[in-house]
Amino acid sequence: MRYSSGARALFAIFVLLKPPSNAHGLDATPRRVQGRTANELEPYSLPNKHTNASRAVAIANKRAAFQYGPGIDGGVSSPAGPLGQKYVATASNITNTESDAEGIITTSDNIGKYNGLANVRDYTLLYKDEWMASARPTGIDPGMLHNYTSDLLFSMSRLSFSPFAVRRLAPYETLPFNVDPSAVMSVTGQSLEEVHQSGKLFYADHRAQRQLNRTKLYAPACDAYFYIANASSEFLPLAIRSNGNISLVYTPMDSPDDWLLAKMMFEVNDFFFAQNDHLARSHWVSEVVYQAAIRTLSDSHPILGLLNRLMYGAFGIRPQAREILYDPGGTFDSFFGFGGATSITFARRLYADGSAGSYLDNYLHTNLRRRGLIDCNYGPALSSFPFYDDAHAIVEAIRTFTTSFVNAYYPDDGEVSEDSELQSWLVETNGPAGGVNFPTARDIVGRCSLVDLLVHFAYLVSANHHAINTNSLLSTAGVYPLHLQALYRPPPSVKGITNIVSYLPPLQQCLGFLNIESAFSRPLLANSNRSLLHMFDDGEFLNRTNNLTRAANAEFKAVMQLQSDKVKSRGFDENGLSQGMPFVWKTLDPAVAPWSLTI
Repeated sequence: MRYSSGARALFAIFVLLKPPSNAHGLDATPRRVQGRTANELEPYSLPNKHTNASRAVAIANKRAAFQYGPGIDGGVSSPAGPLGQKYVATASNITNTESDAEGIITTSDNIGKYNGLANVRDYTLLYKDEWMASARPTGIDPGMLHNYTSDLLFSMSRLSFSPFAVRRLAPYETLPFNVDPSAVMSVTGQSLEEVHQSGKLFYADHRAQRQLNRTKLYAPACDAYFYIANASSEFLPLAIRSNGNISLVYTPMDSPDDWLLAKMMFEVNDFFFAQNDHLARSHWVSEVVYQAAIRTLSDSHPILGLLNRLMYGAFGIRPQAREILYDPGGTFDSFFGFGGATSITFARRLYADGSAGSYLDNYLHTNLRRRGLIDCNYGPALSSFPFYDDAHAIVEAIRTFTTSFVNAYYPDDGEVSEDSELQSWLVETNGPAGGVNFPTARDIVGRCSLVDLLVHFAYLVSANHHAINTNSLLSTAGVYPLHLQALYRPPPSVKGITNIVSYLPPLQQCLGFLNIESAFSRPLLANSNRSLLHMFDDGEFLNRTNNLTRAANAEFKAVMQLQSDKVKSRGFDENGLSQGMPFVWKTLDPAVAPWSLTI
């Protein structure tokens, strides 16, 4: 979907996007890049098993034709040179075709049914009989509209669709801020220090946003405490600090309106963080690694064949995202408290400091363990961690496939170090490509560590991305009234507000942003060969591999089908909860979420 500046402006007045006539004919048939050097029917092989002069010459020619250019969105490098431009053009055709086909939006001319958004609950009417085509097959997550005031919904969002900001505070750490002791005692039955020392105190910090340049809209810079309740073992919010011009500390003991607004203010910051973190964590990291692979691996190398599959259409995403999101007058300028240029600056920080950009540090289990969310030795386990449950299931299925794939080409660990192209890829990614803490030869000491590297790549472009973006925006992460992109008046300097609506977006702004979210959804990919269940199920790729890999693909599909059945069966229990949450989360259904990046 290509958007001119005029088209972007139309989003604010809810433009109706029409699907092309072939919208339901989407498939993942590879679009070959003209000029590839390898015979596309040739079986994959390693350089130490298939050494010839023409292979080295072909790689040298690729390096000359595929270069690193300036990041098209202001971030990490984008492909340049004649071959790089062909890659981008081919990928853009894929991305634009899928976006056009997914441009199915249902809106209503009867805006009177929204009651002028006179009160907070009226914002739930925005979804009544609307956005159904774009939000299918799950629709808006059950419970997300009815339970928007729930503290448990707010806190468990940190453990499901926005899991990368929160961490557990170790007992030796200094507390970031103080909270009224009587409020803490009323909420938790303990002092703040007792909660902290028991390893039950968690923290999310968005104070860095205070230094960013704002748009004409408003944004605080919240940080917040969460805790594990003694009686119920639930993960709940304890306090939110606004960090505005006058910093206020809110707790559940404040008035319902004050506390609800505090949660909304936190969501303003968390939404901004999550979207820019995902840009750096998923898109930039995977593109840097893939560009380095194209420049160092033969087209006959099995690892490049795997990456080609996983990066289907990927180079077309950032050009489209820049136009829709980051260019002047785009989504960030129009709907967020911080504009497009500021967003890219923020994402660059997250990439460079390693919080989003580090490859090794962000392996699924490594990342969650470092933040004290799993395997914590100084506090109790979380009673429910939905993101981990679903991401772990996907990652372990990917690991099983990848282990078979790697073992099929590397009979022993020594073969890994003898692969000269693989070693060049490691050096290139850490060097000219601009990767952050990508594995080196000292890290990739054998097949298991190579499997870890490839598993993480597949995770980045699938479960990691889609938990935050794609279908999650419209169905979960961006659902009004709780999940805001900005405030429409300055954060309060005193407590005791009586009119939350005055801080919320007006009707046309809501409808405009819902159009953006719907444009990011991919309902037509559900239950198709573009779903995660078919991650490795590509004829060209499998035909060039071997029987072990083809059998591993069949096993992967079977395991992911079982996981899909499990996710689809979720509903509310007798306590009105699903996975310990007051909403039903199905975003990472392998038959619904795509197997590769989307915008």
